Amino acid sequence: MNYDQLLDEFKDKSILVIGDVMLDAYILGNVTRVSPEAPVPVVSLNKKENRIGGAGNVALNLKNLGARPIIASVIGQDSEGNILEELFNKRGISTDGLIKSTRRKTTVKTRVISSKQQLLRIDSEDTFPISSELNEAMFSKIRHLTQNKIDAIIIEDYDKGLLNKTNIESIIAIAKANNIPVTADPKRENFNYYKGLSLFKPNLKELKEGLNREFSFETEHEQFAETVKELRKAIPHTVSLITLSEHGVFICNDHESAHITAHKREIADVSGAGDTVIAVATLCLLANASIKDIARISNIAGGMVCEKPGVVSISLDELKDEVRELL
Repeated sequence: MNYDQLLDEFKDKSILVIGDVMLDAYILGNVTRVSPEAPVPVVSLNKKENRIGGAGNVALNLKNLGARPIIASVIGQDSEGNILEELFNKRGISTDGLIKSTRRKTTVKTRVISSKQQLLRIDSEDTFPISSELNEAMFSKIRHLTQNKIDAIIIEDYDKGLLNKTNIESIIAIAKANNIPVTADPKRENFNYYKGLSLFKPNLKELKEGLNREFSFETEHEQFAETVKELRKAIPHTVSLITLSEHGVFICNDHESAHITAHKREIADVSGAGDTVIAVATLCLLANASIKDIARISNIAGGMVCEKPGVVSISLDELKDEVRELL
């Protein structure tokens, strides 16, 4: 298998990413002492950074892997929203599907990091469902965008109120009408509404919560297998990709399955790993990779971002080097 050729198929794929976007803010510094005021570390500030987060990080991964992402979401008509929109523009990510509203604030996750370790996270967000007017405005943009050439749609749900049963089912329906494959990374609230996907990517926790099951993957493999069967029956879809954290990934369709173990790595931060996995898995699907290769390459990509602090993306060249070394 020539993996370089496979990965080169990622280039110029047009992917519509629909989901909750957010601004990831970082406060980076060093800890040298404990505060005399309370038993907490004192961080000596070195710098502050703003990065694209949430579904935007999926789009950023796609961009860095050579694809052409378009982001569709709702952000606030606020300074944080302006910063986020500017970051999209700087990275060359289309904001043709982005809506700014005075009725919501832009989600911001502020992380305090010292010596590659996250000490604290502060969230500023609205999580109530978007209004019917915003819902229709967003879907109007999606309908318009799907009239052009879209190779795939990724639905990236962070349970922040953007997605709901009605718009998820409508997105899948319009994609089917236009022969566009849809992949999704779910959260608990909308877990059961993703029928008809090309690829469904819950993590192990989401799988258990979504089907109300409790078991240990390490010791109860039969229970895991039964739960995956139940998932595929309850929410029909073509490919199931279950991320298992330190246990790697599991993938299956109606004909075959595979468990790909994780490669040994020095884990710094797991933030954003799922964003990278869904981006890479979708591009592999479009490149007609086998399900085992979808799992192998996605597993490598997810592991790579865990070695770096904060939410980061990977480049096509970095992924090629890692795949050459490990496959």
